[in-house]
Amino acid sequence: MTAIPIVDVFAGPGGLNEGFSSLLDAHGSPVFRTANSFEIDDEAVNTLRLRAALRRIRLATGTIPGVYYDLLRGRRNIAQLEASSEFAAAFKDAEREVRKLRLGAQTRAESDAQIRESLKGSGDGPWALVGGPPCQAYSLAGRSRRVNDPDFVSDEKHVLYREYLHILQEHQPTVFVMENVKGMLSSQHDGGLVFQKILDDLRSPADGLEYEIRSFLLEGSDPGPKDFVLRSEDFGVPQRRHRVILLGVNRTTGLGEHERLRSTSNVVTVDDAIGDLPAIRSMISPRSRDSEATFLDSRTRGQLLASYPVSTRRFPLGAPFVSSASVHGPDSLRAWLCDDSIGGVVHHESRAHMASDLVRYAYLAAKASESLFPKVNELRGDLAPAHTNASREDAPFADRFRVQRADRPSTTVVSHIAKDGHYYIHPDPDQARSLSVREAARLQTFPDNYYFAGSRTDQYRQVGNAVPPWLARQLGASVAKLLGAEVDAERI
Repeated sequence: MTAIPIVDVFAGPGGLNEGFSSLLDAHGSPVFRTANSFEIDDEAVNTLRLRAALRRIRLATGTIPGVYYDLLRGRRNIAQLEASSEFAAAFKDAEREVRKLRLGAQTRAESDAQIRESLKGSGDGPWALVGGPPCQAYSLAGRSRRVNDPDFVSDEKHVLYREYLHILQEHQPTVFVMENVKGMLSSQHDGGLVFQKILDDLRSPADGLEYEIRSFLLEGSDPGPKDFVLRSEDFGVPQRRHRVILLGVNRTTGLGEHERLRSTSNVVTVDDAIGDLPAIRSMISPRSRDSEATFLDSRTRGQLLASYPVSTRRFPLGAPFVSSASVHGPDSLRAWLCDDSIGGVVHHESRAHMASDLVRYAYLAAKASESLFPKVNELRGDLAPAHTNASREDAPFADRFRVQRADRPSTTVVSHIAKDGHYYIHPDPDQARSLSVREAARLQTFPDNYYFAGSRTDQYRQVGNAVPPWLARQLGASVAKLLGAEVDAERI
């Protein structure tokens, strides 16, 4: 069976794509091929094209070229890699595959033409549409921030799913996978439930075209709204990420039952995912005031306030590449995450923090080690933020400072991690910092050789906007078997 084409819309940095594309059959051939990826964010597009080019080279040669490791180690940039003899042709193919385009009514003619062109040669064979429209407008956090916003109802993010719907109408994929936030189950738009309207539209997107909407958690049952919610931590992801994921099956195909996802009894924790990464410290903000002495003083103050043993450990600053000879990922994910040829850790640099925040981080991480998690309105003295409402009992975002417990999966990694690190405090009281991009990427289960383009802020945003690839791989295996493909789930 030839590789099954997928079209990835609102692709972000490629979490769904990575999971689906990683699946191989018993002969080592890919089960899926990416026909098109659509994304509007500049740096996410660069990330997608780089990964697409690498994927093509690995398929052709079975190896990762040394020049790619030069990029990971900071010895080349993406432009230099693109110009290299090893990558030039692959990048040209990747530019045709990955399209920078804002999907909408004004661009439908362009996106339709590109999808038709990319699916040429597939004949009447099966193909899959994957992706989910941007979700900020009906996420729980998004709604809480915009209670009094008069433009909330007209926000285009409410109706971008219509572009997904249009692709169904125009191109009629065999199956589709649509991912979105849990908040959409209770969100309302113009007086009606968003989720029910989406289900009605997806079930019958056009006259004579019908899809059966299935749950990845059930076989042969009529799912209720909660049956569409997948808890990532139940499937080997070290993160409590709960998302609505729909499986649509074109009724004209006569396809039988799909294989449901099977939960694992082995919960992967934060420590499993990032505990092996080199210890680093953050810089002090503003950077003109940075010094190791300031870091150590802030850490000491926080640990003393927490009645925690004061540490004398010293750490280097993080960096875009940190050399390390001993990176060992969690056993259950090691083959997926780790690449020993890197020789270190990529994107392992904490954002700079104010000295006052470092005191809070050291204090809160020390308290977390005792299973205590003070709310922001419980912080006193030097620990209290300089916000007028921080001490109120009804203080908004009372858990704005959140230590990620080492012994549990993390909280949901979202794009807000690009704004500040308060909600993503490292569990080690001695490091007293927020998570690095690589640590966030590990919690999202991106392989260690996955390179995110752009500034550190761009990288955080991309990681937070992604579907965990390890979960996507399991979704892809279910879809592949439904479409009659053989999958070697053990082969990576």
